[in-house]
Amino acid sequence: MNFFRNNLDLALLVLRIGFGGMMLTHGIPKMQKMLSGDMGFADPIGIGAAPSLVLTVLAEVVCAALLVVGFKTKWAAIPLAFTMVVAGLVVHAADPFGDKEPSMLYLTGYLALALVGGGKYSLDSVISKKEN
Repeated sequence: MNFFRNNLDLALLVLRIGFGGMMLTHGIPKMQKMLSGDMGFADPIGIGAAPSLVLTVLAEVVCAALLVVGFKTKWAAIPLAFTMVVAGLVVHAADPFGDKEPSMLYLTGYLALALVGGGKYSLDSVISKKEN
């Protein structure tokens, strides 16, 4: 039975690194744009372009990095999931499914991680062992 548990933890590691690492490739260019002073961005939920960019960068860079290392995994996955809902169902609402699909795939991974957490090979696990 331990063999299967170890595979689950490896699968969670792959999910975290894969989904978090790939999201960084979307978030880092947005962060660079923001840091250069260019705050032009879509305003899909009506809070303004600059706040939308800042919140997207926080999700796609900070939360994605937290996923990669497995720190506060369940909490870090929530802003990422929300960002993917906005991308897929608001920004690309009128687009064909193929344009929505990447955000929906990311959403699926983030929802799974929000439900189960980071697994044994995460900072969450290391910290919880120290607390016990």
